[in-house]
Amino acid sequence: MLVNFRSVINVLGILLLLLSIMMLGCVLSVGQFGGVDASALVFSALITAATGTTFWFTTRGQRGNRVQKREGYLIVALGWLAMTLFGMLPYLLSGVIPDITNAFFETVSGLTTTGASVLEDIESVPRGILFWRSITQWIGGMGIIVLTVAIFPLLGIGGIELFVAEAPGPTSDKIHPRIRETARRLWLIYVSLTVLLAIILRIAGMTGFDAINHALTTMATGGFSTKNASMAYYDLPAIQYPIILFMFIAGTNYTIIYFGLKGKFRKIWQSDEFRAYLFTVLFLALCVTIAVYFLTDLPFEKAFRDAMFQIVSLITTTGFVSADYTTWAPPLTMLFFILMFLGACAGSTSGGIKIIRHLVFVKNSLLEFKRLLHPRGVIRIKIDRQIVAPRILTHILVFLLIYLILFVLGSILMTILGMDFLSAIGAVATSLGNVGPGIGSVGPVDNFVAVPTAAKWVLSFLMLLGRLELFSILILFTPYFWKSN
Repeated sequence: MLVNFRSVINVLGILLLLLSIMMLGCVLSVGQFGGVDASALVFSALITAATGTTFWFTTRGQRGNRVQKREGYLIVALGWLAMTLFGMLPYLLSGVIPDITNAFFETVSGLTTTGASVLEDIESVPRGILFWRSITQWIGGMGIIVLTVAIFPLLGIGGIELFVAEAPGPTSDKIHPRIRETARRLWLIYVSLTVLLAIILRIAGMTGFDAINHALTTMATGGFSTKNASMAYYDLPAIQYPIILFMFIAGTNYTIIYFGLKGKFRKIWQSDEFRAYLFTVLFLALCVTIAVYFLTDLPFEKAFRDAMFQIVSLITTTGFVSADYTTWAPPLTMLFFILMFLGACAGSTSGGIKIIRHLVFVKNSLLEFKRLLHPRGVIRIKIDRQIVAPRILTHILVFLLIYLILFVLGSILMTILGMDFLSAIGAVATSLGNVGPGIGSVGPVDNFVAVPTAAKWVLSFLMLLGRLELFSILILFTPYFWKSN
């Protein structure tokens, strides 16, 4: 058999069991924070657990040595689809989002850490559902499949193929040579930073519930908030500056974070991508701060804070909003639109194209002029003092081309489905880049509830494509995937 579907179903069963445990964990928040929506979460968890148990029990003889590349890609694609289908049950059963299209959209947006929402009055949503909404982003932030890589060996299932298919972005450095240990350390860092931010936000003045939710969605670079006004509700330096810092950290390659925690600061500074990331944020923040200060009547500190917040939020694809950047000036609106295509570091929880791909593209473009002058010379691109292999260069260039094609086709399709031009390109850019807020009718102070039904399904697909970096999904639509040679 070309694809071992029993192995795929077996792993999907385990994923659903883990998802049901997360749902039951949200029930505790209902009791802790006073919600009245426990029944929806409990029934959703029972349905998910029953399905997962059935999948696992009927295929329990399968082992990790049967999970090869094809199975790995199928598990990633079908795993995210299954988590979405069962993850929307709390919305449907609670009646918070009774429509299947909107429930699917909200769940995909959560799991892909996009942050686009169809909820018009977030503050009226029961707290248990709000907590589940934040948990979906936290799960998707690092990727539940990376989590399962850490514990699959205990179940007799290997995880290398899943990690390769799921781990976000191209990165060559390894935290640990063993994939299981790498995944465990990734999640230890992820959990620790989430807890630390929650404590900081609580001390800074947030309620315990809001502090936990915003810590979850910040470290996931997701952007779901418990407030209708997003982070503009908390217009306090003591709250917004920590959010800015942790958004920046969340957009950093987790290998770099690990080196920082180990005190290996030279390795951090030797990273071309991290330096490009840092200087890009600082330069843009400086430029936008000056522009906002002179274009508005805001004091300098507020202009700097709003500029820095929105720059970091969009580059890291978190999508939190502290101000309506579309009202500042048309050139700034265009700049923020362009930032939706940037993305932060590879190996982080952010979406988007990623800075490393832009860096390779720019370096290769500049070197092309040198090659014109020296046609017989062997001129190679170097990143972190290492030569970029031709295969990786080709992969990056193809990725950029496909990304651009998807943006153009998606935008055309959105206009056909009834959206105006500005809203169409904003919706596609923010969905494909997993950013959240766009421009036009899906701008930072609006949401996606008015988007046509058919368009929401298209945008949901684009969110999945962006989160899994195109190839993990698109490969399933190629004839090569289903052929034996």
